[in-house]
Parts: sequence; C-alpha cells; structure tokens
Amino acid sequence: MLTQTTSRVLEPSDLDAALAILDRDPVANAFVTSRVQVAGLDPWRLGGEMWGWYEDGMLTSLCYAGANLVPICATQRAVRAFADRARRAGRRCSSIVGPAEPTALLWRLLEPSWGPARDVRSHQPLMVTDRMPADIAPDPYVRRIRKDEMETIMPACVAMFTEEVGVSPLAGDGGLLYQARVAELVGSGRSFARLDEHGKVVFKAEIGAATDRACQIQGVWVAPEYRGRGVAAPGMAAVLRYALADVAPVVSLYVNDFNTAARRTYTRVGFQEVGAFMSVLF
Repeated sequence: MLTQTTSRVLEPSDLDAALAILDRDPVANAFVTSRVQVAGLDPWRLGGEMWGWYEDGMLTSLCYAGANLVPICATQRAVRAFADRARRAGRRCSSIVGPAEPTALLWRLLEPSWGPARDVRSHQPLMVTDRMPADIAPDPYVRRIRKDEMETIMPACVAMFTEEVGVSPLAGDGGLLYQARVAELVGSGRSFARLDEHGKVVFKAEIGAATDRACQIQGVWVAPEYRGRGVAAPGMAAVLRYALADVAPVVSLYVNDFNTAARRTYTRVGFQEVGAFMSVLF
C-alpha cells in the first residue's frame, strides 16, 4: 500500500478513483473526463497515460499525458512530481493546457528543458452557462452537419484551426488525425454550421468534450466576409440550445483573453467567466 507521497502511471483498475478526482470539477475537467469515460485508463485506448499523485496512500491529483499534457486538480507538490516525470520522458505532446495556476507552474518547471514554446497563452477565460439567453434568438439556419457533408465543413475547420493555433492541422501526417477528429464530431452529431445559398459555411462550432454533467463548445468560427454582421451570437445561441437539450445541463468554453470580439459575443449569449485556462503551444 502507498503510504507516502508518490506518483505513478495509473492502470485500468484505478478507474473509479480517477473518475472521483475528475468529478471534483466537471466543467474544467470535461475534456479529460469525456475521454476517460469512453476509453478507461488503458493507454492505447485513451491515447496517452494518466499519471496519479498519491498522498498518504490516497489518489489526490492527476495529469493526462497524451497529445496534450493536462494537470487535473493538481496541487503544487503534484505538479512538481508530474514535471519531473514529464522531463524524464521528454516532450511528446503538442501543448500543455489546463487550469491557469497549475499549468503555469508546470510550464515554469518544464520550460528550461522543453522551451522555448511557440506560443504561451497565459490567461484564457473559462466561461459557463446553464440556460438560454433571454434576448438572443437562436439562428434557425444553424443545424447539425451530416456525414455526407465532410467536404463542406472541412475547409472551415482547417481555417478555424489555423487562425486559432497558428499552424495548419494538415501539416505532419497530412491531416489524417485532424480529419478523423472532425469526422468523429460529425458522426456523433456534435458539429454544427450555417451554410449560405451556395453551400459555403457562414458559421460553425462543435460540441467537443461531452459528459453527462458538462460539455464544451469549441471551434467557433465565422467566415471572414460575414464578420461584424451579427452572425456569431445567434449562431452560438443555436449551438447552445442543442447542447442544453441533447448533451449536458452545463455548457462551457474557454477563449483567448485578447479575443475581445468573441468574449463580447459569449457574454451576450449568457456565458459567465468562472475561472481561467492556460495553454502552452509547441
């Protein structure tokens, strides 16, 4: 039995204990929780390892180590242990992302060996809502994207990702992983868009992470020629309506603090700031 402080890679038998940690903050942990609920803790199915931090034999903190490195309910001592493990393993992730305070400490500890980063976004407001806005009517033309519309939605997804992250998702493997992720969202009915009369995407967004307690909207994008024309708020209201009706009772998102237009839109639709994330991009 573990009687002092230690960290280790969790095993499938640790699933219930890990889910109990994730359940402490269903909004902030929605991304990792959604993966664990589907894949368990088997690294092959999960797409990475789940590291655990124990104090007096009790699991108290987690860190997901896959394509992203994500500290979860992590104390300072846990973050230091996770940083040591990450440093020994070498960088395998494309980003570090999570609640701002533990992520900032994790990056300070890793930067000497992992740096420099391509971009550091130190304050990304985490926003939530559990109801529809009273004064924004949902756009009636925003709908679910069908499986046979992948060629229609894909260019908009690539444009959004490139604008947001600063690199194309088609680099490296030619976009195979990214296309698979878009196809997964479309196939699960969590990809939404408004198309114009020519079949071009005007507005799009996805419900990315989803659990029975919270879900997260991501990939919000308006075609450049439609920006500033009042498209985003009704579009977001439409996606929010789907999310609340079909997915979870609480809807969240996080946004770059410098994206003032997006923050105004989300506030208009009723999202309120409840915390902050931080992202380190490589």
